[in-house]
Amino acid sequence: MAKNRLGKSSAFYDIYERNPSSDKTVTHYCPGCGHGILHKFIAEALEDYGVWNRTILLSPVGCSVFAYYYFKVGNIQCAHGRAPAVATGIKRAHPDSIVISYQGDGDLAGIGGNEIIQAANRGENITVFFINNAIYGMTGGQMAPTTLVGQSTTTTPRGRDIYNEGYPIKIAEIISILESPVYVERVALADTKNIMKARSAVRKAINYQVENKGFSLVEVLSPCPTGWKMNPVDAKKWVTNEMQKYFKLGVFKDVGKERKSRKVNGEKVPLNKVPDIIDIPSDEKKEISRIEKKSEEKFLKRIKIAGFGGQGILLLGVTLAESGMMEGKNVTWLPSYGPEMRGGTANCHVIVSNQRIGSPLVDWSDILIAMNRPSLDKFEPKAVPGSLIFYDSTIVNRKPERNDVKAIGVPFTEIADGIGSTKVLNMVALGSLIRFTGMLSPETLFEAQTRVVKRKEFLELNKRAIKAGMEFIDSLKES
Repeated sequence: MAKNRLGKSSAFYDIYERNPSSDKTVTHYCPGCGHGILHKFIAEALEDYGVWNRTILLSPVGCSVFAYYYFKVGNIQCAHGRAPAVATGIKRAHPDSIVISYQGDGDLAGIGGNEIIQAANRGENITVFFINNAIYGMTGGQMAPTTLVGQSTTTTPRGRDIYNEGYPIKIAEIISILESPVYVERVALADTKNIMKARSAVRKAINYQVENKGFSLVEVLSPCPTGWKMNPVDAKKWVTNEMQKYFKLGVFKDVGKERKSRKVNGEKVPLNKVPDIIDIPSDEKKEISRIEKKSEEKFLKRIKIAGFGGQGILLLGVTLAESGMMEGKNVTWLPSYGPEMRGGTANCHVIVSNQRIGSPLVDWSDILIAMNRPSLDKFEPKAVPGSLIFYDSTIVNRKPERNDVKAIGVPFTEIADGIGSTKVLNMVALGSLIRFTGMLSPETLFEAQTRVVKRKEFLELNKRAIKAGMEFIDSLKES
């Protein structure tokens, strides 16, 4: 009686519900395409090593984009060429996960060429599968960085010319000369012998990550019958007879046996021990204590600051972010401004929290600071119910119209002018904000100024402006 039943890997969905094709039991790839074979080998390895349920697969633009139809793992979509950068962040944030970057040649060797080299050079503990079919297969069969000399594509109808387009890029050779990578091999999905070698390479590359050995890349020569305008049989022959002449198969680097496993998730050092361990000067230890105390608080503020270029919008946001960081909170600061240095639109997104921040974007604000009428008109609808709206009552000629928010008009420009310079209206706004919300201490704000303000002659003026903003809020409370 047979004890084992052969079937689909647990790393695949039972039914491919995400596949828009009518038949949800099969992949959508063209007949003869190599993606399906490579998918099978990856899924097999993930199940055999027992890691499929802690795997995160990254796929960017190209035919590889559709991997999330099939793999029952964590799936993240990446911008064109940026999978290695995303993989770096994911692996460092979740070191116990198995992170796989699945990329095509136009994506990895072209648009993301620098990304892959830098990730490999850092020795990120990730696994990269690089599908080389010598063209941009998904978008119309254009020339790719790996297109062979003389090969005809939609953008090189007379064939690739070395004097115009240069030579095809050999990624495996480039990555293998770097010191950090642990394993680099080129395989082919053309005949049975080489297909089985490809299976072994896939397993080794994933296993090295399981063992925390470091960066691995497997380059896979894969047929693209549709893009090459061939039938599947001829496409496999073309891989053997043409591609393998230039892209030699084999192991280019394998130092897995001598490479030591990396330590993952070591014991966390208590924050109060950090100054002594890294020899922080005693006069700076007070900041560590402040961070440790503040990090216990529950806090989340999503702030949108908007106005004209030249009103100090971005500096206001930077000061908030710096102050929050000094008090032990997680912060993000994301600027957005037009091409005009002065007079154009400008806004920034600031998040201050003691929780992890998933995205720096502030689509819906808890606090809106509107320095002009267009900013109030644009962003008032995107304030969450119960939020705060600060607006410059000197130049904004209407009050917020919503009755489900707290609107506070402060004459930022008038107050700044009274101090001696309208350039510090942003600091007036900052003082008003922290006095009304209590979200940051004034002392931290003043210290942050010394770090972010480049022109030191403005420090005292900025401090006066912050205090003036605070005093205005105090006068409102008294009245």
